[in-house]
Amino acid sequence: MKNFNLLIIILLTAFSVNAQDVKFAPLDASPVDISYFPNKAVKFKKTDNPSPVVRVIYSRPSVKGRVIFGDLIKYGEVWRVGANENTEIKFYKAVSIGGTNIPAGTYSLFAIPEKDKWTIIINKELDMWGAYAYDESKDIAKVTVPVKSISNVVEALSIAFTTQGSVANLVIGWDKTTVEVPITIK
Repeated sequence: MKNFNLLIIILLTAFSVNAQDVKFAPLDASPVDISYFPNKAVKFKKTDNPSPVVRVIYSRPSVKGRVIFGDLIKYGEVWRVGANENTEIKFYKAVSIGGTNIPAGTYSLFAIPEKDKWTIIINKELDMWGAYAYDESKDIAKVTVPVKSISNVVEALSIAFTTQGSVANLVIGWDKTTVEVPITIK
């Protein structure tokens, strides 16, 4: 009889838990994405594929007919390179950016866009929302890279990698603008 009563209590508890309405958040307007170098490092778990060297986690806002650089993203102001939480970049090995050696670890990626160049910033502070609490004293590397205009609009902010020898170029593209940040793998 004890077992039967216990079974009834468990079943009633299970039904009451399942009956609760869960309020899930709607799809984010700027979904999160991840980019790796080498590009397919984690997609195929084979011994002949290289291990990841760099990973970038970022949110992907869309143009939606807006003027992006110089308007939505102000020239001369620190930007989180994305939307929502600040963009994170993880180096699985030591690297060099703009002549600055950076140890393996996870960092924030910021930029100061200008019309013809961007200053790319690697910062030690993590888990921030945007660039509102950006602290320049926690910067570990800064490099200035030229802006390249493109003819086709990149609707959603995109980050990818290209390769030149031992250099991985972090390519950031949005609207009609791209920049390339050379990362030397140690």
